[in-house]
Amino acid sequence: MLIAGDIGGTKTDLAIYLRESGPHTPWAQTEVHSADYPSLQAMVREFLAQVNMSVDVASFDVAGPVINGHVKTTNLPWVLDESTLANDLDLKAAHLMNDLEAVARSVPALRAEDMITINKGEPVPIGPIAIIAPGTGLGESFLTWDGSEYIAHGSEGGHADFAPTDDLQIRLLHYLLPRFGHVGVERVCSGIGVPNIYEFLRDEENIPERPEIAQLIASAKDHTKAIVDAAFDPQHPSELCLATVDLLVSILASEAGNLALKVLATGGVYLAGGIALHLVKLPQKPQFVQTFTRKGRFKDLMGRMPIHIITTRAALVGAATFGLQSLGKLKNREGAKASLAPV
Repeated sequence: MLIAGDIGGTKTDLAIYLRESGPHTPWAQTEVHSADYPSLQAMVREFLAQVNMSVDVASFDVAGPVINGHVKTTNLPWVLDESTLANDLDLKAAHLMNDLEAVARSVPALRAEDMITINKGEPVPIGPIAIIAPGTGLGESFLTWDGSEYIAHGSEGGHADFAPTDDLQIRLLHYLLPRFGHVGVERVCSGIGVPNIYEFLRDEENIPERPEIAQLIASAKDHTKAIVDAAFDPQHPSELCLATVDLLVSILASEAGNLALKVLATGGVYLAGGIALHLVKLPQKPQFVQTFTRKGRFKDLMGRMPIHIITTRAALVGAATFGLQSLGKLKNREGAKASLAPV
């Protein structure tokens, strides 16, 4: 059996899978608050005890660069290592991957009901695929075909330089440079970027805010959520908050196009992450595709690239996909050894 997990700074999804179940149908599943646990091992042990199960293999994704099976988590005070996890949890194998690598691994396993298509395009069979995921931060990854299957590649592209595309975005960059020194695209295209855009539009562009909305945002524990909620208030949407999310989505469209050009994503571009899901209606407007394709002489090529929004828990699906493949290989090796054993 397999345990897979999507390890987030705020919450963690854990699920157990049978070898034959597939990545969309866990046998058991739970969601926990990550900071309530001193370690991933403690979290996993508690879950396994609750369901009274033992597992053979583990596959976890986590925010942060995984190098040689080792990672220091970005938003938790944990240092994770594959060998230590396997030993502590009495597993035959444990695997760690970057969270955006996990999202990438989910793409070949996605079903039609797991996504919304906002640009049908003309996909090239086995062409490269790009994934961009604005959540708390901004994640980017991609897939390439190796002759028999898609191979997932993680990246830290969200920390690359923000490239403004018009006068308003240039002024945004000038506003943020003294504050941060380096303005990565994550600073303006993610959950942590929403308050930065809001403050710029309020302070520099002088878009007014109703006093009650300003007080609501100032007193909120999560400023990003408060801004997004105020933007989409069905009765009295905030002009400033709506301008904030409009600018974020414009930057997202441009950055998605940048990533698509860099990996030549003729197989398609996939949007994932909590921000993409919260703003799902905005990328479906014509302006998103228009901004995505605004790449000069490559406009026609960009228009042929399909664009999809992933609506399922992609990282967990990707971690489970890899883990089930590993479990299958393990069982095949054990079967081969058994067949060679003397009678």
